[in-house]
Amino acid sequence: MNKPIYVWLTTRKIFRLISALILLVVAGRAFDTNGQTLTTLWSFYGQYNPSTGQFEGALPVSALIQGSDGNFYGTTVEGGYTHGTVFRVSPSGALTTTYLFLGPYNTPSDGDSPNGPVVQGNDGNFYGTTLNGGGCGENGGGCNYGCGTVFRMTPSGAETNLHSFCAYSDGAGPTAGLVQGYDGNFYGTTSSGGTICCASFGTIFRISPSGVFTTLYAFSNSPSDGAVPSQQGLIQGSDSNFYGTTEGVKWWTGGATGTIFRINPSGVFSNLYTFLGQTNGYLPNGGLVQGSDGSFYGTTQGGGTNGSFGTMFRISPSGNFTSLHSFSRSEGAYPSALVLGSDGNFYGTTGSGGTYSNGTVFRISRSGSLTALLSIQGTAPNGLVQGSDGGFYGTTAQGGIYSNGTVCKFSIPLNPPANQISAIQVMSNNHVISVLSVAGETYQLQFSSSMNPTNWVNVPGVSVTNSIGALLTLTNFGGAVGPQGFYRFDIMP
Repeated sequence: MNKPIYVWLTTRKIFRLISALILLVVAGRAFDTNGQTLTTLWSFYGQYNPSTGQFEGALPVSALIQGSDGNFYGTTVEGGYTHGTVFRVSPSGALTTTYLFLGPYNTPSDGDSPNGPVVQGNDGNFYGTTLNGGGCGENGGGCNYGCGTVFRMTPSGAETNLHSFCAYSDGAGPTAGLVQGYDGNFYGTTSSGGTICCASFGTIFRISPSGVFTTLYAFSNSPSDGAVPSQQGLIQGSDSNFYGTTEGVKWWTGGATGTIFRINPSGVFSNLYTFLGQTNGYLPNGGLVQGSDGSFYGTTQGGGTNGSFGTMFRISPSGNFTSLHSFSRSEGAYPSALVLGSDGNFYGTTGSGGTYSNGTVFRISRSGSLTALLSIQGTAPNGLVQGSDGGFYGTTAQGGIYSNGTVCKFSIPLNPPANQISAIQVMSNNHVISVLSVAGETYQLQFSSSMNPTNWVNVPGVSVTNSIGALLTLTNFGGAVGPQGFYRFDIMP
């Protein structure tokens, strides 16, 4: 994804004054290190809130997504009409409940308890799953409250049930959200159920935006495939395959370990790695994220070399596994899902440890170098997403004014303050521009006579491929005697 940095340059006579003023603005924004701050944007009421005139949810256990309108969207397992909600919250903290689930008894086809996040499809609608509910009911495969659903919701809150799970025929209890594939279909997992009554260990499925459903794979609880896909669900890699983790394989000793797997859109399944519950970690329920190097990164809830507080790992698409970091209680224990920050580092939270024993917010590099950024005094977030403003947003399942959970924002100074212009100099007839770079990215200096997006052209010979992450100094020879205009760096990971 292109990440341009804009710098305005004028004619040589007044260049020094203008560039100094601009550098003050850029530096003030990038180097604002007033410390890591945690802000509660909203405390869930859990039912009808007389002060807002709307029903609100409770127990938000999944991460947020940022919609195309700039707002954040999420789900609550409980609250509303007691069956959970979908909500929208602005970056400033204004919350709107967009849908109230009615549950299986009020409306047989409606869902109950959305446990995973929603995803916005390329049609602008939101898609998600519910853990319970749906049209199958108690006699539709052994689920007392329905086996769960896949739903579609318009931005205005009109909801449609696309599929009701029926346990043994197609899976049950989807705890994870969906991912839209390059083919336009949605892919997801269920935590139980399967094609055979006795093999109730979860499934992988595909569903079209109109509701055409296909079961792609049923887990068998063997070391070759695992059991119970993790709550973080699937991601689609740059190779078009889908990758994910399972929370356990019940070995002969009874210990839950976990696996990492790959599956293509047609359902061809491969087990890439089986955790043995030792120093490499176990219980990888934080899912995976693909780095700019093409490898996948994730965390485990247990194992490691510092007291079994969890690990961070890297795995290649072919299954080459490396354990990168073992968490300690002081820096945070039991890490959740990672998110790739705009500075090239990964960010996440832990559920315990730190100064107050309530968890931490941490930054960790691709090599496994960790920095604990913030010790949490309240409840640790379930996961983070970086917004377009650079802040990290999340939810907590508990806490807040009414103890029903919160929406929160972390303001974390990125380290280093990468992808920011740090110096501009005129040397003879040349412009010399320095930028703090991110390792592995390619930087191309571009010029435009106006800010029209179609006018940008590459400055010949002024680029760096596979940056090592240090300060880059790039020279546009003859730039100081050229026309007034604009520069930017076009950055391709």
